[in-house]
Amino acid sequence: MTAGTTREAGGQSVASSPAGQPPAMRMHRAARVEDAFHEIIERRLRNRGWQPVITAYTGYGAPGWARVMARVVLTRGTSTAKRLEKVRGWRSFTNSPVNNAVVKIQIGDSITETRTDRSGYVDTRVKGDLEPGWGKVRLFTEGAAPVEAPIRVVDPDCRFGLVSDIDDTVMVTALPRPLLAAWNTFVLDEHARMAVPGMAVLYERLITANAGAPVFYLSTGAWNVAPTLTRFLSRHLYPAGPLLLTDWGPTADRWFRSGQEHKRTTLQRLSREFPEIRWLLIGDDGQHDQEIYSEFAHAHPDNVAAVAIRQLSPTQSVLAGAIPGPSGDPEAVGSGGKTWFSAPDGAGLWSLLRDTDVV
Repeated sequence: MTAGTTREAGGQSVASSPAGQPPAMRMHRAARVEDAFHEIIERRLRNRGWQPVITAYTGYGAPGWARVMARVVLTRGTSTAKRLEKVRGWRSFTNSPVNNAVVKIQIGDSITETRTDRSGYVDTRVKGDLEPGWGKVRLFTEGAAPVEAPIRVVDPDCRFGLVSDIDDTVMVTALPRPLLAAWNTFVLDEHARMAVPGMAVLYERLITANAGAPVFYLSTGAWNVAPTLTRFLSRHLYPAGPLLLTDWGPTADRWFRSGQEHKRTTLQRLSREFPEIRWLLIGDDGQHDQEIYSEFAHAHPDNVAAVAIRQLSPTQSVLAGAIPGPSGDPEAVGSGGKTWFSAPDGAGLWSLLRDTDVV
């Protein structure tokens, strides 16, 4: 038996850590059930002639490296991945992921090989020469047509950027309310989703005033709806930028991923990857954006330019599951010594921001 492997009664092999290290955490039962289900479905669909297809997400990076994000799933044909007509949300969740598929990532003459995770995702940092601005990497996997993934390459001289929430910040969803969230995600036609007034204009003005500033859209939404969100942002004239979403479903140690933890760890990662950038953090007072942004501002004051919070109306707050009250006051959550702006829409936020050193 090799080091790093143990055997339980009955001969079942389980992973363990090297000598002197604590044993690896056993996979959560829900995750094991999900993996077994995916394995059965993948085998049956392959027997019916379904083929893998790569869905490439917008990545980001800097000269010398790029974070590449994509997913490999089985479909009836590659044309499915390119369809741009009206799409009901539930269709995004009906594809079968391809686990442990070899994916090759090409940047210029450099090729990096990686594998999909248990849900078919690729999220890896690779080396490569890319010029500041917008670049592309090429992805390959056996049996699928190659695809190109756009990469937002941040200029090393950049000192300002935007991190924006999506739900109830740029798009009205009332996400925390379970039934309404399910309706918006799985049933509602993407063309029926409403944009928050003035936010697209606000972002465009901020980017114009800070040439080369990147925009990142950070949300607790599932990667399954990334194409839908991308089309929504483009249709409503929001600046292009990477979506930083999460994978719903069981993890190695729990039933579901924590959306709040996803936001916290993503902000921390951005602070490590771009230590010279000061971010304008934009969110709303209907979820936990204020608390998360406050924590980040206290922990990383040099990485925060300001915080801009879209105030929900009393009705919107109730729909979003929030309690209208003092939570909108920056002192209630702690601004970390940073300028804190609050307004009900993009025009209101711009009127507060335009005369500051943030713009």
